[in-house]
Amino acid sequence: MCGICGELRFDGLVPDLARAQRMMTKLERRGPDHGGSFSDGPVALGHRRLSIIDLSAHAHQPMLDQQLQLALVFNGTIYNYPALRAQLQSKGYHFFSTGDTEVIIKAYAEWGEACVEKLHGMFAFVIWDMRKQQLFMARDRMGIKPLYYSLNEKRLLFASNVQALLATGDIDTSISSIGLHHQLTLHAVIPAPHTILNGVKKMRPAHWLHFKTDGSYHEQRYWRLNATRPKEKRSEQEWIDAIHQSLKAAVETHKTVADVPVGVLLSGGLDSSLLVGLLHEAGVGNLQTFTVGFEDQPEEKGSEFEYSDPVVERFGTQHHKFFIRNDKVISYLPDAIDAMAEPMVGQDAVAFYMLAEQVSKHIKVVQSGQGADEVFAGYFWFPQMHNAINESDLMRFASRYFDRDHDEYLQTVADRFHGDDYTSQTVSGLLNEADADEYIDKVLRMDVTTLIVDDPVKRVDNMTMAWGLEARVPFLDHQLVELAASMPPEMKLRDGGKYVLKKIARGLIPDAVIDRPKGYFPVPALKYVRGEFLQFMRDVLLNDTARQRGLFQSAYVEKLLAQPEKFHTRLQGSKLWHLALLELWLQRNVGNA
Repeated sequence: MCGICGELRFDGLVPDLARAQRMMTKLERRGPDHGGSFSDGPVALGHRRLSIIDLSAHAHQPMLDQQLQLALVFNGTIYNYPALRAQLQSKGYHFFSTGDTEVIIKAYAEWGEACVEKLHGMFAFVIWDMRKQQLFMARDRMGIKPLYYSLNEKRLLFASNVQALLATGDIDTSISSIGLHHQLTLHAVIPAPHTILNGVKKMRPAHWLHFKTDGSYHEQRYWRLNATRPKEKRSEQEWIDAIHQSLKAAVETHKTVADVPVGVLLSGGLDSSLLVGLLHEAGVGNLQTFTVGFEDQPEEKGSEFEYSDPVVERFGTQHHKFFIRNDKVISYLPDAIDAMAEPMVGQDAVAFYMLAEQVSKHIKVVQSGQGADEVFAGYFWFPQMHNAINESDLMRFASRYFDRDHDEYLQTVADRFHGDDYTSQTVSGLLNEADADEYIDKVLRMDVTTLIVDDPVKRVDNMTMAWGLEARVPFLDHQLVELAASMPPEMKLRDGGKYVLKKIARGLIPDAVIDRPKGYFPVPALKYVRGEFLQFMRDVLLNDTARQRGLFQSAYVEKLLAQPEKFHTRLQGSKLWHLALLELWLQRNVGNA
């Protein structure tokens, strides 16, 4: 796991290596173990390394293959690299390292752009072909690993986070009207290629890009998720067995493909507890687990220790438990926001940030349960959407998910950002894509391939990598996701959601964990805004920088400040926090208006 960056010039100039170094500085926390750079004519590549596989210097990056005349920077993990390595060796390729990085170089030499279809894992990488003078960029199917870029007629800049791009001083930081609409309507999800800034784009998951030195480029999608039933019918038990085996295989590979120990972030919910149970089932011993809890509010508990403790007791894990007071949360908020590649409103972002700091003192890789709710329909809004048969496809989703309808959005932002209902247009297009049998199949596919990418998945990547900690997400193994997408919806929706996972878990993990109410890794103080948290948000939204930026309409801001606990989104997030988070992210990353 690492941070990557670079520049490709289209104007005949040579990249400024000092600019590349500034980008690498902003990536150092993602890769604290080693830094390296490479330049060749119009291109410069930078890399910060977190050593997980092949800990030797042979696996340092940028990795250069002199014989093939290819240079690579790579962020991620390829779980099937041993099999690919053997296949490539049988074709005559010789290796100078033992990890997964060099396998990508050889795979590209052998299969060209089609190499991405061979890779099983999470990845964002860039290859410079010295012979052809072409740059190839690719991102994994599920968008687990980030890759941002800025493109104009003179150059291409790319990096693992937006902060690295901003460090170049060559980015248009004006607010994107499209990005802003999504930010405030779709739970801070801005689907690729857009971001909140006009000058920054992000690679679409399951796509690759090819750039030539004249500035021309070609983009192609290499994978789609099919959400239709298979021709061969399966019984309920056959579906349960198939998911069990696929998930168990994913959990095992996410554990064993590493040259360092791999632990588990144990929230006390079904998903992370099931990961621990499946690892135990696979014979894994001496497993380290980690749990964090926060102060309660009268309306909501802040910890789930009562559920994680029995899991620890049953499987005898080496457990680490952390309790964090609210005064600690507020002091960490600015640093957590600095670690966000994009503004993220999920209240558990700071929770992951603070947990990752503690976990990184013990271990370098963890498994996390993100993705299970989206793949297996675990959230309360999925059955509501499924049952709303007399509404349009868009209304079935928007009325239960959107943070604001378009009319409220227009009341929220300054007049200069008024425009079309961009979010409804995006969601309608995604729901209308082919190869989905039922409405809920369309929704879950959109969630898994688009919404989750820029909400929990990005959140976990950013918050863990800020402390040099790699997080792996077995529930988003693309083979498991493909199998689950073909499953009948009732196998997911029944029994309050995640029916098939509950059947697999029964008898393996404590019943109390399976039968408990759904939890959300809460930080209650960011949902029920009062006291010092209210004052914190008031200061952010009413300071001189915010007033000069003039992003929000003052009447709307004052309404939220007057009664912050009255205004929650359909997903039970604080609308005040959404505004304060965005403004503070802009203040700390972009500066003045």
